[in-house]
Amino acid sequence: MKHPFPFSAIVGQTQMKTAMILTAIDPGIGGVLVFGDRGTGKSTAVRALAALLPPISVVQGSATNAETLTDVPEWDRGAGEESIEIPTPVIDLPLGATEDRVVGALDIERAITRGEKAYEPGLLARANRGYLYIDEVNLLEDHIVDLLLDVAASGENLIEREGLSVRHDARFVLVGSGNPEEGELRPQLLDRFGLSVEVRSPQDVEERIDVIRRRAAYDVNPEAFLQKWRAEDLNIRNTILAARASLAGIETKDAALRDCAELCLALGSDGLRGELTLLRAARAQAAYEGSDRITRTHIRTVAPMALSHRLRRDPLDEAGSSARVTRMMEDILA
Repeated sequence: MKHPFPFSAIVGQTQMKTAMILTAIDPGIGGVLVFGDRGTGKSTAVRALAALLPPISVVQGSATNAETLTDVPEWDRGAGEESIEIPTPVIDLPLGATEDRVVGALDIERAITRGEKAYEPGLLARANRGYLYIDEVNLLEDHIVDLLLDVAASGENLIEREGLSVRHDARFVLVGSGNPEEGELRPQLLDRFGLSVEVRSPQDVEERIDVIRRRAAYDVNPEAFLQKWRAEDLNIRNTILAARASLAGIETKDAALRDCAELCLALGSDGLRGELTLLRAARAQAAYEGSDRITRTHIRTVAPMALSHRLRRDPLDEAGSSARVTRMMEDILA
């Protein structure tokens, strides 16, 4: 199996890489939405990050990547008793996927040949404890997106089909990508993604040359290229693991809570999901930097990613929502 492109070798796209690292530290942030030009490394980045993370321990044969025997649902008859290690799963959800393929359905073959009602797991079961990647998420049918976001929020997939009633864990990081020129996501769906970033094709000649040079080197001799970047990938991996371990101990003073609330209020962010995500992302950023408390610098770093997609559109503001967040931070977090 071909090893994914090294995460640390991806040129530029700093915000996208930061957003993905933050969700690897704290999957509860709620996934990442990446909007922008085609061919800017969106799918490469998510596969590279998953490959960089340590393997996960699963019950052999488990359809849901169960960590222990107690996590194996009763319907999963393929699960054994031994544990094995597998790479962090990255499951692609293609456009046109039916609801049955996503959530699972009645096992028709078993019903016909044995006369038994049994559950055939879907893509959500395979994505458990990993990543679910949707390219062109803005073109996905609304009822599928609603379903995905509900499951991503609850961490559980409940299926009611043909007299079957089963449930299983479905904890995954949702990564959606797309081009806004081909269609927009509804505001309520945008709000359900934890972080959002925009990516653009590099405009600097030297940066474009770097992209071409690294890609060509990878294609010609992948083993040598992977070896060259292995130490930097390992450094990122170790930093993520250390951040996960320290996350619960990050100090959050009232001043940080006030900064989050005042910023969201000034920007007119609906509901409280903006504050909650901003705070959670700031904690992950602080942990990643090795800090023991949240500072305004951490909030400044993650605010555009956590808030820009939650703002109401202003047709008179051509600068875009990220620029509005930045301007407001200069006033509120001066």
